[in-house]
Amino acid sequence: MERDQPQPANVADLHDFLDHQLDQISAQLQGLARTKDRLQALLDAVMAVSRELELPVVLERIITAAMDLVQARYGALGVLDEQGTGLAHFIPVGLSERELADLGGVELPRGRGLLGTLIRRPEPLRVQEISAHPHSAGFPPGHPPMRSLLGVAISVRGEVYGDLYLADRRDGEPFDAYDEDIVVALAGAAGVAIENARLFEHARAGSELFQRLLLPTLSDLRPYEGAAVYRPATTPARVGGDWYDAFLLPDRACAAVIGDVCGHDLKAAAAMAQTRNMLRALLYDRRTPPSAVLTQLDQTLHAITNNPLTTACLARIEPEGSTWTLRWSTAGHLPPLLITPGHRPTYLHADPGIPLGVDPDRPRRDHTHPLPAGSTVVFFTDGLVEHPQHPIDSSLDALAQIATTLGDLCLNDLCQALADHHPSDGHDDMAILALRTPLQT
Repeated sequence: MERDQPQPANVADLHDFLDHQLDQISAQLQGLARTKDRLQALLDAVMAVSRELELPVVLERIITAAMDLVQARYGALGVLDEQGTGLAHFIPVGLSERELADLGGVELPRGRGLLGTLIRRPEPLRVQEISAHPHSAGFPPGHPPMRSLLGVAISVRGEVYGDLYLADRRDGEPFDAYDEDIVVALAGAAGVAIENARLFEHARAGSELFQRLLLPTLSDLRPYEGAAVYRPATTPARVGGDWYDAFLLPDRACAAVIGDVCGHDLKAAAAMAQTRNMLRALLYDRRTPPSAVLTQLDQTLHAITNNPLTTACLARIEPEGSTWTLRWSTAGHLPPLLITPGHRPTYLHADPGIPLGVDPDRPRRDHTHPLPAGSTVVFFTDGLVEHPQHPIDSSLDALAQIATTLGDLCLNDLCQALADHHPSDGHDDMAILALRTPLQT
């Protein structure tokens, strides 16, 4: 008890004095509890923002985290243009479907009026009455009414990246200094998260470019048609081991191969390139069945490399009079999908064999199937169909069903459509190679 406080004169005064002291202590404890809760909420918000790596997701998570911290009804993040004088992108959050519909056709803010104040002077901005601010330019038709505003700049590596705007606390009160402090703290963490997301995008783009550079551009396959597509995994920034190849052989057959090296790193990509180049040399040099070529490839890889396990399907489309024959051998790979004019797509199920790198001396088998004119054979890697919640047979059936309506497309469109509507969850790379026999000999 402090000495300069007045002392109670009697028992009643003593009770009042103690009640007053207890009320003060209770208020202080409640204040400390609120502070602890808000600091914990800030920590949770920082962790939530930092966990994301996709830049669009990061930006939206920043807005929603800030809205939760100060209980704002509306939030938005404006990304500055290259000159830093206006907004290149504006991401609003909190608008209802009706409010969005009312704003249909209205141009998104570009950083003029009150929003431009924060761009020109990137210091925290608190406005109790938006309409009364001298820089307020009003709202466009259909815009929901907003009264109070809290704006904070977000910097990345010392440069202002954009501005975070929050409007209208849910309790109707204006934003206070504590709201400002906690959003400024979040903005600091947001800058780091944005930088990480940009680095992630750069790494993923580099990985995808590296992967594509390792894959061939299909050469002229006439009289056959050929097309291929490669799609990287949707989330991880990593290279993979999916590959394909197709080219004409001296005996007028068309060779085709698709494969998948286990792993998602530079070692898998290097092994993929090494295996593809070695297989191309063996195919062109040896006019032998696919099974013999795969056996020779397996033995060579075993002798001179330490490559990971690899699945592959190697095929030859061989002309035979007015028709063609598909001759193929697999090394633990998924079966090809055959699309024949006038028939439902079917899988060419056969002995799958074992992957390369398991037992190079184990014999492999060849399989054959006739191909009428205009037949399409689709080879693909497991990334096109694998889904952790669905059996592989269900995904294969789904892919065949998708192909039912696509068989008449040109091969480039067919490959793109299969990649767009794949039944997988996108967790893995996918490669598709399609070959089509001539409509007539």
